[in-house]
Amino acid sequence: MTSTGHKSPEPRKIICMSREDFTQKMTEIVGWGAKEEYGELFDKVDVAQDGFINWDKLTSFILLELNKQDERAKATVVPQWKDLEFLPVKHKDNIQKVIFLKSSSHYLTISKEGLLAIWGDNLKLQETFPITSDATKLKHLWVTSLVSLENVNKIAMAFTSKEICFYDLLSKEEFACQYKLQGLKGTPICMDYWYDPLDANESILSFGDITGKVQAIAFTAALISLFERPASACEDGEATMTINWAELLSGCHKCCHILEHKLHQGDWVRQVTYNASLDAIISSTTSNTKSVVLAWREKSKKHLHMTSFNIAQGIHAFDYHSRLNLIATAGINNKVCLWNPYVVSKPVGVLWGHSASVIAVQFFVERKQLFSFSQDKVLRLWDIQHQLSIQRIACSFPESQDFRCLFHFDEAHGRLFISFNNRLALLAMKSDASKRVKSHEKAVTCVLYNSLLKQVISSDTGSTVSF
Repeated sequence: MTSTGHKSPEPRKIICMSREDFTQKMTEIVGWGAKEEYGELFDKVDVAQDGFINWDKLTSFILLELNKQDERAKATVVPQWKDLEFLPVKHKDNIQKVIFLKSSSHYLTISKEGLLAIWGDNLKLQETFPITSDATKLKHLWVTSLVSLENVNKIAMAFTSKEICFYDLLSKEEFACQYKLQGLKGTPICMDYWYDPLDANESILSFGDITGKVQAIAFTAALISLFERPASACEDGEATMTINWAELLSGCHKCCHILEHKLHQGDWVRQVTYNASLDAIISSTTSNTKSVVLAWREKSKKHLHMTSFNIAQGIHAFDYHSRLNLIATAGINNKVCLWNPYVVSKPVGVLWGHSASVIAVQFFVERKQLFSFSQDKVLRLWDIQHQLSIQRIACSFPESQDFRCLFHFDEAHGRLFISFNNRLALLAMKSDASKRVKSHEKAVTCVLYNSLLKQVISSDTGSTVSF
């Protein structure tokens, strides 16, 4: 190919305008608006006060403004919900956890008695099975928590036998137990799992127990192996490998190390989570001293230093929004508080409105809103920026003072799960598609532009032609 006859394009000239030029030209070209208003617009665009602006600066300013408006609009949008429905569960005891498996697009629910249920993406119950076939074992064993180890296709379950079992989702058997971690000093009652999306070898399993201990296993080669196989282990990959907690503490497993603290001093740790943007493990109890503890990882990654919040009457739960840098707490004293993780003296905001103890909080991350659910079965949605309640729903649950509630909002699918002991309710968001203005009732088949009449002509499968 020869390059004859091809001239390289002229470099684009950057046209700059002074304030006077800009106000003059804009009034003439746009045909409406006063010079003063265009002068104000110029001043907003010319942040650096250079005395001139160019096309790039103007468009960047407009896009930022539109983006801000969009964010503001999102924050005040109140979701519309379909009717509350109860899912046909087979659990006999309290539901302890609901998780979504991205790899297979399934939901898993686990109840205290060890029954695991698998649900399709459409929330049709596909199958249920007891987590162990040993009936005598199940009589004395309770499942306390469940987490998904997404990066390694496993799930982990905590038991009252002071064990955590890891099940392989890819094994030929249904949920084969691959590792059994034994010898924990206290019963683990809450767990959380995080992995680094940029390096899936790095992951952290954190858990809290009934003695007030918060512990975490930091894995460094998760994709290869979570734990090291002892030389004596049989070659058959299906056999369960038993690991003792003391082994992990001694550091003989080179692919992981332990982090722990006892700052909750004997209070049951109700919730625990590791957050990467803070590089800290957050945990909570119902005590009014050290209600929330942040255990920050030090540079070496092997040690923690702690800060804590004291919250009057204690809290049931918390959630953290990394973009807003806020921790929300579900207060036993009916209040939802918002905290800056670096300021322990007092909350940066208090949300009033519940007339009973708040038992759950969860951020609607994308919209920068917050859900809270109280003991009297009232669900509220808050606009965080204005600290106002923008929606209140009284849920029709059976009358009961004493109930165990699990609250889980699956933001990606717009589904809110609320369990009431062994029953599971679903609140599904209506899709926003109804708000869009549609040019056709049926699917569009053709679009043409008539440059003479400056019109767009379109047709659809219902034989409608629109101009």
